[in-house]
Amino acid sequence: MEIRDAVVVVTGAASGIGEAMVERFASEGAGALVAADLDSSGVSALAKRVSDGGTPCEAITCDVADEAAVKALVDGTVESHGRVDLVASNAGYVTVGGLEAPDAELHRMFGVHVMAHLYAARHAIPHMVASGGGYLLNTSSAAGLLTQIGSLHYSVTKNAAVSLAEWISMTYGDRGIGVSVLCPQAVATNIVTNSPTADLIPGDGPSGAAAVDGVLTAAGLLDTVVEALADERFHVLPHPDVAEYARRKGDDIDRWLGGMRRFQSRLYQEGPTPADWLLA
Repeated sequence: MEIRDAVVVVTGAASGIGEAMVERFASEGAGALVAADLDSSGVSALAKRVSDGGTPCEAITCDVADEAAVKALVDGTVESHGRVDLVASNAGYVTVGGLEAPDAELHRMFGVHVMAHLYAARHAIPHMVASGGGYLLNTSSAAGLLTQIGSLHYSVTKNAAVSLAEWISMTYGDRGIGVSVLCPQAVATNIVTNSPTADLIPGDGPSGAAAVDGVLTAAGLLDTVVEALADERFHVLPHPDVAEYARRKGDDIDRWLGGMRRFQSRLYQEGPTPADWLLA
């Protein structure tokens, strides 16, 4: 996947990884960028900054959990630029909670973390095939390959996002459609403060578990993203240790689960563990 001269759509673009994607793709010579987010003012400021820097960038207000909005985003890009080469489906957030958490929270997160990727693929792939090929970059998380201590909903939806990307790659890879899935651990973004239950997220909870191998900047992880796109690697792993963790999980799931229980106990040694939340 060559970024230079490509027509690129990025969702969740107003901040964090999405913002860094837009800025980096512009510096890599993208032909045109479409930056989408629910945060209209944030994405508009980004688009102006990038456009002023010399790369055409359009801001679109979009709820990625709304299929009609995603379809309009993709169709509008094709109408304006003649094609869409890369869709970076990136929007996401995190909450804490387990079996006790309301079902509505899971449904909402499933819409953002899974259905948004499905809608992007459903409406972009026909355009891409018609123009000779294209690429999908779906943001998941290391939690999508492993799991997320303290967040049932994040674990389930991020695993589903990886599975969806695998299915798309298997099904459409021979039709000229490339797929990569971005699976970082902790990244210094506002994903926690933007989350619906940000006030409930403890420093040694989900964010602490993800940060065990270091916290990357959003701009810093784009080096790995650009390299992976050029190589068309399916797994994009800015934290290299994640590959080893996934291997250990596959080699001996029982040993891996035992290790995760011990890790969880260390994280919550001074307070209730996720297993206690339902009983509180």
